[in-house]
Amino acid sequence: MLENQQTIGKSATISGVGLHTGNKSNMTFHPAPPNTGIYFRRADLEGSPQLKADIENVIDISRGTTIGKGPVIVHTVEHVLAAIAGLSIDNVVVELDNNEPPVIDGSALPFVQTLKEAGVAQQDSPRDYLVIEKTIVYSEDKRGVDIVVFPSDEFRITFLIDYKNPALGTQYTAIYSMKDEFETEFAPARTFCFLSEVEALYKNGLIKGGNLDNAIVIIDREVDKSEISRLKEMLHVTTDVKFEMNGYLASTPLRFKNEPVRHKALDLLGDLALLGVPLKAHIQAARSGHAANVELVKKIRKEYEKIQITSKYQGKTSGDYVFDAQAIQRILPHRYPFLLVDRILELEPRERVVGLKNVTINEFFFQGHFPDHPIMPGVLILEAMAQIGGVLLLNTQDRPEEKLVYFTGLDKVKFRKPVRPGDQLRFEVEMLKLRQTMCRMSGKAYVGNDLACEAELSAAVVNRN
Repeated sequence: MLENQQTIGKSATISGVGLHTGNKSNMTFHPAPPNTGIYFRRADLEGSPQLKADIENVIDISRGTTIGKGPVIVHTVEHVLAAIAGLSIDNVVVELDNNEPPVIDGSALPFVQTLKEAGVAQQDSPRDYLVIEKTIVYSEDKRGVDIVVFPSDEFRITFLIDYKNPALGTQYTAIYSMKDEFETEFAPARTFCFLSEVEALYKNGLIKGGNLDNAIVIIDREVDKSEISRLKEMLHVTTDVKFEMNGYLASTPLRFKNEPVRHKALDLLGDLALLGVPLKAHIQAARSGHAANVELVKKIRKEYEKIQITSKYQGKTSGDYVFDAQAIQRILPHRYPFLLVDRILELEPRERVVGLKNVTINEFFFQGHFPDHPIMPGVLILEAMAQIGGVLLLNTQDRPEEKLVYFTGLDKVKFRKPVRPGDQLRFEVEMLKLRQTMCRMSGKAYVGNDLACEAELSAAVVNRN
């Protein structure tokens, strides 16, 4: 059953101070047309520029997720995005009159309540899902991060944290139904940090808007009585609190026994919204934070782009290749006798492509190169390599069918093995550098396991007309 996209019924405003900047801000959620996505608008800047909530715009993940492009920067967007995603809102413009959303109580619940006051409204356009069809794994050995994305008919998150501090220890949580659980079981979970982290953040000019009303502080070191006044000033504490080892500092009791891990799941949900499309997948995460979340989203984005490209040119994904000869002709302008690519086996957008060329005795060039000793001309091996690289480069562009690839340079060319009739050439081309319409790629051509040719290629994308 198809689901329609959603926006909000009217504009709604919430005000407060930013967690890290301490800046006062008014934030207004506005309805947006179908297929808009999520945008942040900086009303305080000239022209009220908008910035898409997109993984490509992430510029900092040190203590929260910050997006930006040029002078347009928005700090700590994850709680706002979690509220939007948790309510299955697809299209909304978030207008700010400063550079950071208000932190309010350190959870996503105030934003959920504001959005619900505006009303969730159905739109006359179907919602597109990214359906995960194969397992995706991300890990960081150094920090012990492990995230696995499994195929699933519904979106689910399970999350594990295990800290050495006894106040936290090992905590586990799971979201099985966004509709039934998000608002009551996860949106209220507040942000948390360790006292030692707070001190470091404070010294670096951050958490200017942080206090015990919008964050949970966990005592992870012994506190001398002589320090208490300084720590209370740093944490904006005016009442008596106990700085006991392995204890919690908060203005109110914990909302959940495992509130910290629930907030971690909330952060992950917010960071996943930067993908720009809702998921159908089960995500199992252990010890993940914003840095790992962002890297995971980048990895999922590549799969999404691959699915979009394959769907556009191939129609459907095959189990053992990405594009057949007919699909290749929809991408490349070359035709017989100069189309030298038979199949694309692998494609990682903006990174890597693997293609095949079957070399037969019927190739036109064998008539003269050489009649009694047929060898594929080296320049045509390079041409086949360039065409396969062109598939990779064109798919970094909008409307690639309207573009051409001009190769502008060859470097480090080496021919290692002659290519004869009956050989199958497998080309592996990797993107070394990409800047808008210019790139540099590294290519290798193999016959079986033997390297036949290698080169570095420079190219530019131009309009066909």
